[in-house]
Amino acid sequence: MRLLRKAKASASTPRLIAAAAREVRRADPLGTVIAWVYLLVGATATLGVVATGKLTLDALLRPERATFGSTLSLLLLALTIAVCCALGPLQTQQDRLLGERVSQRVWDRLLDTAARADLVTFESTGFASSLERVRQHALRMPFTATASLLGLTGGLLGVATLSAVLVSVEPLLLPIVLAAGLPAVLLSRWAGRQEFPFTHRLTPLARRRDYLRQLLTERPYAAELRAFDSTGRLGDKQEDLNDDINTGLFGEFRHRRLVAAITTVGVTVALGGALLSIVELLRRGRIGLPEAGAAVIAARLLVGRLDTLVTGIGGLVESAPLFAELDRFVASVPATTPTGRKRTLTEGIALSDVTFSYPGQDRPAVDGVDIRVGAGEVVALVGENGAGKTTLAKIAAGLYAPDTGSRRWDGSVVPAADVRASVTVIFQDFVRYRLTLRDNIVISDGHRGADEDHDVEEAAKRAGLSGVTRELPEGLETMLDGQLGREGVDLSAGQWQRVVLARALYRDTGLLVLDEPAASLDPRSEYELFADVRAMLGGRAALLISHRFSSTRLADRIYVLDAGRVVECGTHDELMARAGQYAELFKLQSAAYR
Repeated sequence: MRLLRKAKASASTPRLIAAAAREVRRADPLGTVIAWVYLLVGATATLGVVATGKLTLDALLRPERATFGSTLSLLLLALTIAVCCALGPLQTQQDRLLGERVSQRVWDRLLDTAARADLVTFESTGFASSLERVRQHALRMPFTATASLLGLTGGLLGVATLSAVLVSVEPLLLPIVLAAGLPAVLLSRWAGRQEFPFTHRLTPLARRRDYLRQLLTERPYAAELRAFDSTGRLGDKQEDLNDDINTGLFGEFRHRRLVAAITTVGVTVALGGALLSIVELLRRGRIGLPEAGAAVIAARLLVGRLDTLVTGIGGLVESAPLFAELDRFVASVPATTPTGRKRTLTEGIALSDVTFSYPGQDRPAVDGVDIRVGAGEVVALVGENGAGKTTLAKIAAGLYAPDTGSRRWDGSVVPAADVRASVTVIFQDFVRYRLTLRDNIVISDGHRGADEDHDVEEAAKRAGLSGVTRELPEGLETMLDGQLGREGVDLSAGQWQRVVLARALYRDTGLLVLDEPAASLDPRSEYELFADVRAMLGGRAALLISHRFSSTRLADRIYVLDAGRVVECGTHDELMARAGQYAELFKLQSAAYR
C-alpha cells in the first residue's frame, strides 16, 4: 500500500509533463523540434480553416462581392484543409519515430540498471518483480507517453487559438464549449490513476502465464513434456491464468466504459448547448451568418481539440506511476559499477571465517568457513545437496560479498570487482547461447586483442573440442541452435559441456571455479578430461565442485561441506583413512559400480 500511495503522490500532472518532455527531448532533440513545428503548423492551419471559412461564407452571402476575393477565399480554405489533412500522417509518423527513440532510451536505462545490480540484488524477489514490471511497461510506456505529450501540446495550442476565435465572435460561447472538457479531464485523471494498481496486481499473473507459454513453445522443454504427456496440464494452467487476467481486464474495462459514457454525455450536452446558443445569437441578430458559420466550425474543432487534450492528459496520468517505477528501479542500484582490474594469482585466494545468509533466510548458507586455494592448485568442494558448495564458490568468485569474515587475494583484501575480473566461473546450469560456436567461447572475455583466433582454437583444443569443431559445417562460425532464424546445429549435452570448458579456458584467469564440469560427460570422456587435468588448466588454479568422487580424488585438497560448514579437509587418501563423511560418501558411490 505504501508503494501505491507513493506512486500516486508522484503522479502530479505538471511534474509528469516536465519529466515526459525531458525524456523525449533527450531521446531525440532534432525530432522533438520537428514535432513541435508540426504542432505549430497544425494549430495555425486549424485557425486558418475557421478564418477562411468565415471569409468564404461572407463572400457567398454577398454575390455582389463574389469576384476575385471569393475565389481567393475558397482557394485558401482548400489549402488550409489540405494542410490539416496532410499533417495528420506526418505527425503520426513523427510520433512513432519519437516513441521508438524514447523506447530505446528507456530500455538503455533499464538494461544499464540491470547490469549494475549485484547478484544478490538481482536474485531477490523484489528486484525481479520490479524488473519485470518495468520491462513489460517499457514495451508500450514510451509510445503512450510520447503520443500523450504531443497530443497534450497540440490540444493546448488548438484550444488556445480556437478559444480566441470564439471570444472574438461571442465571449459567452467559450465557457459553454469549455465546459465539455472539465468533466472529461477529471474523469480521465481518475481513470489513469487506477492503471498503476491494476497493473501491479496483474504482473504476477502475467509472469506465470509467460513462463508457462515458454515451457509450451521452446525447444529445451519439448521432449520432457511430451514424454510426460504434460502439455495438456500446463495448457490448462495457462488457460486458468488467462481467465484470471481476463477477469481483471474486464473489471478495468467496466471502469473505462463508464468514464467514456459520462464523457460522451458531457461533450454532447456542451456541444449541443453551444450550437443552440449560436442559433439563438443569430436569431437575435447579435452575430451575422458568416460569424455563426465560423463559430460552428470553431466549436466543432474546439471539441475535437478538447478530446485530444483530454486523451493526452489521460495518457500522461496513466504513464506517471510507470515513469515513477522506472525512476525507483534505476535508483535501487548504485549509479556506477566499478570496473575490475584483472590480477595474477601468485600465492592464492583464502576465505577466512566467512559467513553468508540469503535475504529472508534465518539459517546461514555458509557458516564460519575457512578454505584456501593456492596458485596452481586444484581444490575440490564436496558434500550433499544444500551443503553450501555453490554459494561458497560464488563468494570465492566475488559474486557474493560475505556477511562476515574476509576474502583475501594473494594475502590482501581486494575489491570484489577485481576478484570477478580475475576469476572464471562456470556453473552447472550454464547458458547455451543461441550464437555461433565462436561467440559461445569468446563471450567469457570481451577484451581480447588480435590473438583471438589462436586463443579460441587453443581453448577448444584443451577442452577436447577440436574434433567437434571439425565436424561442424562452418567450424567455429556454426550457429548453435537454430531458433533465431538462421540454420543451426544442436550439440549433445557432452559436447556442450566441452564448449563451456573452452569458454572457461579462453578467459585466461588465475583461478577457475568449475561447478560440476563433468556432469554431462560419459565415463570415457570424463576420464580423458581429468587424466591430465593440470595440463588442461595450463597452470591455473581451480576450485572444483563435483558429486563425482572419481574427479575430486585428483585434487590437491578436498573440503567436505555439511550444512554450510567445513567438516573435513585433506587429500583423498587422508580423508579415506579418516573414515569420516567423505569416506562414507565415496564408498556409497563406489558401491553403485560394483
